[in-house]
Amino acid sequence: MREGQFIKRNLERWEDYQQPTEDPDEVAKRFTYLVDDLSYAKTFYPYGNTTKYINSIAANIYLSIYKNKKEKKLRLITFWTTELPLVVRRNHKTLLFTFIFFMSFVLLGVFSAYNDQTFVRAVLGDAYVDMTERNIANGDPFGVYKNGNELAMFLYIAFNNIKVSFLCYSMGIFAGIGTMWFLFENALMVGVFEYMFFHHHIGFQSVLVIFIHGTLELSAIVIAGSAGMMIGNSFLFPGTFTRLQSLRQAAKDSIKIIVCLVPIFLVAAFFEGFVTRHTGMPIWLSLLILLSSASFITWYFIIYPIRVSKKVKADAPIN
Repeated sequence: MREGQFIKRNLERWEDYQQPTEDPDEVAKRFTYLVDDLSYAKTFYPYGNTTKYINSIAANIYLSIYKNKKEKKLRLITFWTTELPLVVRRNHKTLLFTFIFFMSFVLLGVFSAYNDQTFVRAVLGDAYVDMTERNIANGDPFGVYKNGNELAMFLYIAFNNIKVSFLCYSMGIFAGIGTMWFLFENALMVGVFEYMFFHHHIGFQSVLVIFIHGTLELSAIVIAGSAGMMIGNSFLFPGTFTRLQSLRQAAKDSIKIIVCLVPIFLVAAFFEGFVTRHTGMPIWLSLLILLSSASFITWYFIIYPIRVSKKVKADAPIN
């Protein structure tokens, strides 16, 4: 069929298709017919204006269908139940490395403080050590957590922890070195801090009190560090991608991890502001909170991502 005859036969229908309609069945029918017309035109008149004309009509209908398409209602649920766990699973090695790195310097802090008592003051500062020792002498070693209004303390700690996690994460842009330095400083402080209480024979009590909030807080810092290391690794080891492509993908994945840490920091800040101050609570209650926090971190960031990954692989179609 000549191009002119093809246009004459279908022009009226094409013009009619450009008129808006609210009927979804009609829209689907128009789009289907236009795809057929476009296939025919591309076959016999690939460089003609008819092909461009039909393509423009089809494109407008396509956009009218999808431009206002709403996100699935379950999008938020699938983010937490599938999307984020898969991101975590793909980066389990980075998370393991970050955890080992952090714990190594916690132990280094303990070892250094054990061998040199002045190291505690060098790391924590004279003012903080003097205050803590006064509290210990007065029979209230964790009195620092009782100061101030609960709500004000919660808001300050939540803001500060989120700021610190973003700082730790963003420093990953410096080939991961910035994040590693940040983790080194914080791990050393944790080790020295805990040694100070064990040195005064109240180490077990300090774990029961401080790790009510510390379990979530320190875990979140390690996870934020792993997100920063993802950024650094993408630049140093881009694989088959360009460095820019690798960096974009790592940024996309790592920011999801950072976002998920916000509610964790909020819960940790709530514990520190409202719960930790009750230093005389029963041991079983302290252990319940501490072990529940540790179990959640282990389950959601280690066990659950492995299960989701296995399920996705099992459900994937075999080519």
